[in-house]
Amino acid sequence: MAEYKAPLDDIRFVLNNVFNVGQFWQSLAGIEEVDTDTADAILEEAAKICEQVLAPLNREGDEEGSHWNDGVVTAPKGFKEAYQTYCEGGWGGLGGNPEYGGMGMPKTLVSAVEEMVQGSCISFGLAPMLTAGACLAMNAHAADELKDAYLEKMYSGQWAGAMDLTEPHCGTDLGLIRTKATPNGDGSYALTGTKIFITWGEHDMAENIIHFVLAKLPDAPPGSKGISLFLVPKFLPDAEGNVGDRNPMSCGSIEKKMGIKASATCVMNFDGAKGWLVGEANKGLACMFTMMNYERLAVGIQGMGVAENAYQGALAYAKERIQGRSPTGAKTPEKEADNLLVHPDVRRMLLTMKALNEGGRAFYTYVASWLDIAKFSDVEKEKAHAENMVALLTPISKAFLTDAALQTAVLGQQVLGGHGFIREWGQEQHVRDIRITQIYEGTNGVQAMDLIGRKTVMAKGELLKLFVDDVDAFLSEKASGLNSELVLTPLKTALADLQESTDVVLQQSADDACAPGAAAVDYLDMFGYVAYAYMWAKILSALPDAEVSDSFKAGKEATGLFFFAKLLPQVKVLKARIAAGSATVMAMTEDQF
Repeated sequence: MAEYKAPLDDIRFVLNNVFNVGQFWQSLAGIEEVDTDTADAILEEAAKICEQVLAPLNREGDEEGSHWNDGVVTAPKGFKEAYQTYCEGGWGGLGGNPEYGGMGMPKTLVSAVEEMVQGSCISFGLAPMLTAGACLAMNAHAADELKDAYLEKMYSGQWAGAMDLTEPHCGTDLGLIRTKATPNGDGSYALTGTKIFITWGEHDMAENIIHFVLAKLPDAPPGSKGISLFLVPKFLPDAEGNVGDRNPMSCGSIEKKMGIKASATCVMNFDGAKGWLVGEANKGLACMFTMMNYERLAVGIQGMGVAENAYQGALAYAKERIQGRSPTGAKTPEKEADNLLVHPDVRRMLLTMKALNEGGRAFYTYVASWLDIAKFSDVEKEKAHAENMVALLTPISKAFLTDAALQTAVLGQQVLGGHGFIREWGQEQHVRDIRITQIYEGTNGVQAMDLIGRKTVMAKGELLKLFVDDVDAFLSEKASGLNSELVLTPLKTALADLQESTDVVLQQSADDACAPGAAAVDYLDMFGYVAYAYMWAKILSALPDAEVSDSFKAGKEATGLFFFAKLLPQVKVLKARIAAGSATVMAMTEDQF
């Protein structure tokens, strides 16, 4: 099984050459002092911990899994030590608020580190990811006294975080939650209820776990308008701010899962646990959505990071495995057979993996750049524009990245043939681990409905125009440096197809309430392919001036041209499916299924 290697050359190329982050960061207040030398040092150190500390835990943690015993959850062997190493390096506070001990690094840089962490060991990476999400919500909405008491310890990793949303009877429809929060009369609340699917809701890696719990007050209005957000610590802090008494909450069990087996997915029971309101009463969903754009992008990065690991394993195998001869004649006549790379179909699979991964890396950086503008720009018009771009692109970054990641992992498994089905080679674990990324943080179908519903139909297509304008601005500046026939024309045609399909969906939706749902996934996929085409055009345009080897340039160019020739034509198929409307989807009656 190939060892994971952090893709530093590819990450540096995307940051420095495709997005010119040195100049980009200098244009934003608060991160103008972050330079490429600092970023490179951070990336180098992150690569070391991912390769040397986290990656060795990936398979062994999967084999062992987390352990539950009478409410106590123990992480797999080596996880607690790795967590301490990770926290001692300050990685938990990389993007955190400097006022509370965070490093305040831009998301464009943090995302690259996240890719390496998740790609080396996704089960481990979920722990700091959930803590970061909890910190985001707290930093944006909690009262100062809560920030003072919790944020610094959470950034340091001394205390971990968890997000408690789902309940046994409801998942996506959070308006149905039953967990109650009753005022204690002293500013705190007593929370009672059960939450399920709580990632790392209980473990032994940190001395305390701070839960962010959605619940309803006694006088809350019905549905989603009656949800509030509460901070509920596993251990209540004492007068000095240290761990004190155990809060009446417990882990009832952990799930037996298809993948991410090393992470604990918990059933959490709250039996009058003491908590504090975060943000305004009945505004809990708004508080949660503060961190959702970051978390959904992080899930997309998770999938892509694991897919990169899958590609590395498949490529190493293809280079070593000898089987058959090249269609054009023996390439290694001194051997019994040539390696797998001589076969066109194996190359098709590997190139598809490579094209999706590298397009995905550029795309997550692109979305992260809009998050940075929304957070750090001091120009209100720029911030508002960036927030709209983030709203539009977030469902694509979560759903298309993870769908492409699973496709990539399955292809990697296929490259290995029978060995891809065997646990010791690692590829089947990548398939199992990536599968969850299409489900949590809002299933990919829900993301598609968000894109086509709120972001397209309700917005009357106006948000799409922002993306189109961005592509057009790039083309007006860079078109002369791109191959007209192989790159420019396919990109412009695909962009026009996306605009036409948007108009079709808007027209269908005026008369057919089912039209958006019937087209949603196809529309998101179409948008994803067009966005990746834009990213590949940016990559190809950056190659001539990049200080990289000729081999690096040639490999990027060949992969980009493969994407335009072999993958982007999928847009035409999706366009036809969208045009077909909802009639065949809705025709059957319930008893006919």
